[in-house]
Amino acid sequence: MDPVLRAEELRSLIEHHNYRYHVLDSPEISDSEYDRLFRELVELESAHPELARPDSPTQSVGAPPVAGLTSFRHAVPMLSLDNAFGHDELRAFDDRVRKGLETAEQVEYFAELKFDGASLSLTYVDGVLESAATRGDGTTGEEVTHNAKTVRGIPLRLMQPLPGRIEIRGEVVMLKSVFAEINLAKSERGEQLFANPRNAAAGGLRQLDSRQTAARKLNFFTYGVGLVDLSSGRRLADTQSAGLSRLRDLGFPARSEATVLSGPDQLVAFVDRIQEARASLPFGIDGVVIKVNSLDQQEALGFTARGPRWAIAYKFPAEQAFTTLNRIFAQVGRTGKITPVADLEPVSVGGVTVSRATLHNYEDLSRKDVREGDTVIVQRAGDVIPEVVGPVLEKRPEGALPTPEPTVCPECGAEVARKQAEVDIRCTNLSCPAQIAAKLRHFVGRKMMDIDGMGEKLIDRFLELGILTDLPSIFRLQSRREELVGLERLGELSIDNLLASIEGCKERPLGRFLFALGIPSVGEKGGQDLARELRTLDAVRSADYDTLIAIPNVGPSTASEVQEWFEDPENRRIVDELLALGVAPVEGEAPISDLFAGQTIVFTGKLERFTREAAEAFVAKMGGKSAGSVSKQTAFVVAGPGAGSKLQKAESLGVPVKSEEEFLEMVPEGSL
Repeated sequence: MDPVLRAEELRSLIEHHNYRYHVLDSPEISDSEYDRLFRELVELESAHPELARPDSPTQSVGAPPVAGLTSFRHAVPMLSLDNAFGHDELRAFDDRVRKGLETAEQVEYFAELKFDGASLSLTYVDGVLESAATRGDGTTGEEVTHNAKTVRGIPLRLMQPLPGRIEIRGEVVMLKSVFAEINLAKSERGEQLFANPRNAAAGGLRQLDSRQTAARKLNFFTYGVGLVDLSSGRRLADTQSAGLSRLRDLGFPARSEATVLSGPDQLVAFVDRIQEARASLPFGIDGVVIKVNSLDQQEALGFTARGPRWAIAYKFPAEQAFTTLNRIFAQVGRTGKITPVADLEPVSVGGVTVSRATLHNYEDLSRKDVREGDTVIVQRAGDVIPEVVGPVLEKRPEGALPTPEPTVCPECGAEVARKQAEVDIRCTNLSCPAQIAAKLRHFVGRKMMDIDGMGEKLIDRFLELGILTDLPSIFRLQSRREELVGLERLGELSIDNLLASIEGCKERPLGRFLFALGIPSVGEKGGQDLARELRTLDAVRSADYDTLIAIPNVGPSTASEVQEWFEDPENRRIVDELLALGVAPVEGEAPISDLFAGQTIVFTGKLERFTREAAEAFVAKMGGKSAGSVSKQTAFVVAGPGAGSKLQKAESLGVPVKSEEEFLEMVPEGSL
């Protein structure tokens, strides 16, 4: 084939598949097939340099360094937005908008994610990328066209003809997965870690060598336009939402969370839903941007000196902070796992004051090279336990030394050991006081045996007095009532309530009992899986590896842990004593129907007719399974008010979504 025609064909094919992958999230070919097409174009342009063009997809791999970055004056300033930090401020914004428009009617808004990245303005002339510039001070930025060509989601040529000049604006972000991968590599090389994906993205845009930018695997998402000077003399669209849809058609990725809302109540519900889903997004966000949807209404509202009156940024609490690591101490958990924990100078992260954070394990501690006295980066995404990301090396105090891995248990002095292929070290003494305390706290938890009134302080006090010694000792407290009533600061009523709660927990479902026992690798869902498939405690206790590995969702590690746990004489003694003291887990019954046989169902949001536990139990009764996350194997999702990230994932995967009412319509009369 003629090289000129083949090069043009390859460019067209690659642009098409880029659009399918990055914009529509619906690839038509495999990664290897895409790579084959790309390599062919690279080889063709190398063999025929006259065929290389500035808008060729091959420009995305980077070019030789430029001498320096030059200033770029934006045709339309990239203004800042006013911020809102609570629901009341959001409602006040709506009041100002309606007052400015002189209307009592609800205003239509367009709400979208506020990406935590680096703003970028792209100028296209007759559909071809001419220049790219950072935001800078809003009026003047830096020209970074050579780097923008390496960013995924920035088309070098628009997917549809668009005569004239237009500025496309959006945010360059680094995905969380890429951030973790790059920081791991930097750590292994002994280099300073990136503080967060935002800094990594912003720094990537300002590289002189665009090959360095390409290595950061950055992504672009559009959110609007600046200058629009089209040959047609028309706007791109008449509303914010239609404009974003048009930009998608032109080849720019835009997130599906963006939506049209009406009135302040819907705005409040949207920001709450996005805040709930924040931790599950593949990139960082720091809030939500809300704009009046109509461009005519935007023009009527106009601007202040700072920014537009028709838009506001609803800010979420920061998920990262810098603080001092005072000391590193070892903590022993219920399975004997010894975890290094950072004692921090208290700092606010994600709206919560943090004074301790996990360092995961000693291998991770060594890799990150975190030391006592360091200034460290702490993060808390969503509701996860705060963690130390890494140190700020230039602030390390002189003489700071690495923390050694313990050779004996810091609580009982017993030897420590590491199982083959594990990174965790564990105390080998099952009678270790720290392990017993952690097992007791776990056993009485709300999702386990749910013993009301037995908090951490009471457990520690009873351990100190020798009243509690192991799990069975909880159920011997009834025989020591008079002794308990006589203890200082414990009244008769509180003791009787505690004993009643202990008595009432004896018949918890088998899955919860298995979870409560603290078997390594068996969480809430794992306990349910074991109980559903094996049905009786005796069957679980006697199950061999082959039986366990055949259970859906039970992997090799979990199967080994369960078998080993029940083979241990001390663990068997504990279970036998619990049963002898009246603990009687409610064992599974055979399904009464095959209505949901072979189906996995996910519940999300608030349910009106069921508690979440009751709904999942009912699905099991009808022969199905429930799951805590959505996948392509999910039969359908039942979504109630306040549904968040699970609903979004279901929609993105094309998994059917039903309301609670629709779910109930599937159920035979009288089966509830």
